[in-house]
Amino acid sequence: MKIEVWSDFVCPFCYIGKRRLEHALENFENKDKVVVEYKSYQLDPNAKHIPGKDFYETFSELKGIPLEQVKTMNQQVGEQAKAVGLTYHFDTMKYANTFDAHRVAKYAEEKGKAKEITERFLHAYFTESKLMSDFETLISLAGEVGLDKEEVRDILESNRYARAVREDINVAHQIGVQGVPFFVFNEKYAVSGAQPEEVFTQVLNQVWEEEREKPILQTLNPSKSETSYCTDEGCDIEK
Repeated sequence: MKIEVWSDFVCPFCYIGKRRLEHALENFENKDKVVVEYKSYQLDPNAKHIPGKDFYETFSELKGIPLEQVKTMNQQVGEQAKAVGLTYHFDTMKYANTFDAHRVAKYAEEKGKAKEITERFLHAYFTESKLMSDFETLISLAGEVGLDKEEVRDILESNRYARAVREDINVAHQIGVQGVPFFVFNEKYAVSGAQPEEVFTQVLNQVWEEEREKPILQTLNPSKSETSYCTDEGCDIEK
């Protein structure tokens, strides 16, 4: 079984959804036959870090949402993260553009380190408040997972892997991705949002049993389940 995951390194629900999927896979009988592929997506292609302005202020101004409402929303997201063993530090988080981070991730994928770099980048942003648009930061993080730091520097100082990142984003638009995380199972079943672990378990079992059905992309979100995801308008929880 192949699971493709479209996500962004600054998407809070992407990290939560990733962890919930991983927990479901831990108890999946056929987990050894599952391959997870990470795909690039940018929530805000025009994002930039503004020194001296914290995450709350930046997000409030960009989305036109009152500052206190932003803080309340992120506190709720932080509670969801904590429930799956993650720690988010919104107070020190640095709003940033992720295009170059995605380019490094494409290089990591080529070197068999996609899983490692994805986890490292997400942890760096949400838990360690790293600036994910800073070249030296990306080079250091890449080195931590065993990638050649000088090669990463060369990549960042060029335009390498930019096409691969854009191709992922274009495919996402073609298949109707409107928010992330977005999970595609065997190129025909889709799950959107950071679904609860039990939903991923249900989908894994269902797809495994029905994998020989005609290849039509179907959304498997239970109609009454609560989900959460991020779009270019912000992050929210639906019911």
